[in-house]
Parts: sequence; C-alpha cells; structure tokens
Amino acid sequence: MIVSVNVVPNSKKFSLSVKDGMLRVHLKNPPENNRANLELVLALSKLTGKSVKIVSGHTSRRKKIAIDSNEKEWVLIMAKIEI
Repeated sequence: MIVSVNVVPNSKKFSLSVKDGMLRVHLKNPPENNRANLELVLALSKLTGKSVKIVSGHTSRRKKIAIDSNEKEWVLIMAKIEI
C-alpha cells in the first residue's frame, strides 16, 4: 500500500499525527546524511510491524512510502494514531 507522508525533521521529539487526512511525522533527526529517512522507515516499521520503504520524495518533506499491509490494517493503524 502506498501512503503519503508529510515529514518534519529536526523536531524536539518524535511524534505522529494526522492532518488533513495525511500522516504527519515529526522526526528528531536532521535530514543530512539520510538520517531522517532512516528514522522514518525504522519508526514506521516498528509501529506497523510491516516492511516499509520510501518510494518517492527522498529529498523532500512530502514522501510516498510503501507499507507491506492492506487497507484494513492501515485504517486500524491510523485509528491508533488519531486517539
């Protein structure tokens, strides 16, 4: 499943939220040397328990990520985030 994500690097703490139907991820790491991207992939993999990879937007704040899950599983994950 392909998901659009808005990333905010260099945040004081890691957090997830949903804004305008899009997942927003605040990352602690800076974007230099791919550190923010690695944090994003590792955090979402840990949260979902699924394989995650960045499909597009490697150098952008707006990214498309592929998550090895179906739509029903993703709805449940998003519901946990919104609580």
